[in-house]
Amino acid sequence: MAFRDEVIDELLKGHTTQEDIFGQNGLIKQLTKRILEQALKGELTHHLGYDKYESKGRNSGNSRNGGYPRQVLTDDEQLTVDMPRDRAGSFDPEILPKGQTRFDGFDDKIISLYARGMTTREITAHLKEIYQVDVSPNLISNVTEAVMAEVREWQDRPLDAVYPILFVDALMIKVRDQGHVINKAAYLAIGVNMSGIKELLGIWIEETEGAKFWLKVCSELHIRGVKDIFIACVDGLKGLPEATEAVFPKTQIQACIVHMIRNSLRFVSYKDRRDLVADLKLIYQATTAEQALAALDAFALKWDGKYPMISKSWRNNWSRISTFFAYPPNIRKAIYTTNAIESINRSVRKIIKNRGSFPNDDAALKLLYLALNNISKKWTMPIMDWASCLNQFIIIFGNRVPVN
Repeated sequence: MAFRDEVIDELLKGHTTQEDIFGQNGLIKQLTKRILEQALKGELTHHLGYDKYESKGRNSGNSRNGGYPRQVLTDDEQLTVDMPRDRAGSFDPEILPKGQTRFDGFDDKIISLYARGMTTREITAHLKEIYQVDVSPNLISNVTEAVMAEVREWQDRPLDAVYPILFVDALMIKVRDQGHVINKAAYLAIGVNMSGIKELLGIWIEETEGAKFWLKVCSELHIRGVKDIFIACVDGLKGLPEATEAVFPKTQIQACIVHMIRNSLRFVSYKDRRDLVADLKLIYQATTAEQALAALDAFALKWDGKYPMISKSWRNNWSRISTFFAYPPNIRKAIYTTNAIESINRSVRKIIKNRGSFPNDDAALKLLYLALNNISKKWTMPIMDWASCLNQFIIIFGNRVPVN
């Protein structure tokens, strides 16, 4: 709808500064209030079936009954609107239904601030400072609590039939449980779909892990539609490899090399670290599994005298570590570490650092979902050299690769 210039000029008459137009009592706020009130009056006229003072309203059984002030939150301000009413109490306007004090878009602002790690108190202060709006902590809690229905729907959504690569890792959080704050793990599963795009498949919060827990997770993924995973990259999560192989028997497990290195360095003095890491690099950067084993033997001869647990740990986990040697370099680069999740965890930690602990699992799940939903908006490009990886998957896995 176009406004005539004469109308705009008339409205702007006497309003010469930014404060006059956009300020607390400026033209825009007054205009919004007047338009809203006029629209409400129009709805009431339609509801009653006659204009104000019209004769056919007499003895109609219902009539106008004055109005009352109502606080309304818009995207940018707080308005006091004169709400009209009828004597029968049956008028419920569509533009601002009974019980609604916020226009669409305001809740999104609250959720966006919450998703970026702001606490309820911080959001209240922020809205007051930026929009001069008084929002109660209860309102913020109610708005964010409504997200839980969306979370549960998302956690149960159907998934693709095939994910060539699956990354699984854990993020430690603190949750209040029966009056005590305990450490729990938020487990994240990220699949790389057939287009090479990362996709968060689910979030699970548990105090302890084990084969039973991971069997439940893998079974849930299967029920939601996942039929095959080519390679699962994991970080020493107890019981996960066995549970994955039970539900997806053709899946190959790759232990995260970066985590193996970090665990190895726990035993090492600072002065030995550089030389020892260089020798570990000869193992995982070897061309073949045979060359890698030879490098591990050489590592053991050199370092077992001081750090015998390192080579022992690599040998005990060799069947999981050496999986990636069977693949070409570009696939190796994609699967040898769970860093795809590690970088996500770093972003999430920045968001949750303002909270000493969560009041319950749902509060943690709600914030993690919102934070990860924001992060995943950047996942628009396939992982590096995906077209080549896909061609090699077709050669390696044959008819397990779906053909569109």
